[in-house]
Amino acid sequence: MTAAGEQSRSGPRPSSGPGPAGPLAGVRVVELAGIGPGPFAAMTLADLGADVVRVDRPGGGGLAIPHRHDVTNRNKRSVLLDLKQPAGVEAVLALAERADILVEGFRPGVAERLGVGPDACLARNSRLVYGRMTGWGQDGPLAHRAGHDIGYIAVTGALGMTGAPDGPPYAPANLLGDYAGGALYLVIGVLAALQHARAEGGAGQVVDAAIVDGTSHLTAMIQGMLAAGGWQDRRGANLLDGGAPFYGTYATKDGGYMAVGALEPKFYAEFVRLLGLAEQAPARDDPAAWAALREAVAARFASRTRAEWTRVFEDSDACVAPVLSLTEAPHHPHLAARGTYVDHAGITQPAPAPRFSATPTAVASGPARPGAHAAEVARDWAAPEVEAAALPSEGAQSTP
Repeated sequence: MTAAGEQSRSGPRPSSGPGPAGPLAGVRVVELAGIGPGPFAAMTLADLGADVVRVDRPGGGGLAIPHRHDVTNRNKRSVLLDLKQPAGVEAVLALAERADILVEGFRPGVAERLGVGPDACLARNSRLVYGRMTGWGQDGPLAHRAGHDIGYIAVTGALGMTGAPDGPPYAPANLLGDYAGGALYLVIGVLAALQHARAEGGAGQVVDAAIVDGTSHLTAMIQGMLAAGGWQDRRGANLLDGGAPFYGTYATKDGGYMAVGALEPKFYAEFVRLLGLAEQAPARDDPAAWAALREAVAARFASRTRAEWTRVFEDSDACVAPVLSLTEAPHHPHLAARGTYVDHAGITQPAPAPRFSATPTAVASGPARPGAHAAEVARDWAAPEVEAAALPSEGAQSTP
C-alpha cells in the first residue's frame, strides 16, 4: 500500500471537487464512464457532495446525448483515458488507490479484462468500495447477455402490472428499472459498504447492484398483498393499478388528464363532493359497482377542462392533481415554491434530492466535458499518473 493508499483510509477529506459541500463532502468517487444507471448513481453521489471523477473513454459510447446537455454528468469532473493502454490503466488504478468508491457498469468480466477489476483495485486500496452496476447481475444464466430497462422490469413482474387490462403493458420510460431499481440501489449499496469500510476493522468490498434485484425488491409490498389474497395477479383489477375507479386517471374536456388517488374514505368523500357526485355515486366499496362508478366519474371529468378541474380541487384533500408534461412540471406552483427544479447553464433540471438542514446541496457545475479536468484532478488527488496518461479534452470545460 502506497502513501496515497494510506491517505485514502484516513477519513473524510476537505472537498476539492466542483460539487456542493453536501453531506458527502470529502468522499472521493471514481466513475468508469457508461450509460444509464451508472452515471445517474454517480450524479446522485456528486449532488450529495462527493468529489466524483468520471473516467471517459476516447470516442465515448452508448446513447449520443450532447455533452453539454447530459445532466447526469453535472457536479463531476472528467479525465479522458484510454484503458487499452497501460498508462491509462495505471492512471485508473492510481485514482482507485486514492478513492473511497469506484462505480462501473460494464458487462461481467470486462473490467477484469481491462485490468481495473475489483481484485486489481482492492490490491491497491483495501478499503475501496467497488460498485458494479448491471442489469442481470454478476452471475446467473443471463449475466453476460445484453439488455435494457424494459427487459429487466419485464422478468420481475413490475412491467406486467402496468397498462389497461385490455391492452399491453406500457414502459414507464427507464425510470422504474434503470434508476429506481438500479441506480438508487447502487447508491444505497455503496454508501452502506462505505460505512462498513470506515468502521474499526472494516474493509472494502464489491457491491453487486443488479437492476433485476432492485426492481424485484421494489415489489415487496405487492408480493405481500398477493400472498395475503389482497392483490390479483392481473392488470387493472387492484386498488393501486387502475382497477379501482378512485385511483386512476381521467380525460378532461380539453384532452388533458386528472389523476385521482382518493383511497381513504374521508378523502373519497371530499372527492365525490367536489366532483358533484356525492348524492348519486354508485357504491364505492362494492367492486361490482366499480364499472358504473368509473363511468360516472369519467363523465364528470369530461365536462370541464383540466385547468377548471385543477381550480376545483387545488385547495382540498380530495387527492386529485393535474397530469402535467415534463415541460409543464417546473411551473407547478408547489414545485416552483420549493425550488424542485433549477435552471443551470441554460438547462432546466431537477434539483438535488433529498434536502439537508446542515449540509445543503446544489447544482454547482454543469455537465463535465470529457477530459476537461485532468490537470486539476491530478493536482487535487495527488495523482500525477492521471495527467501523464490523459488524452486531450473533447471541447471546453463546462461553465460552472
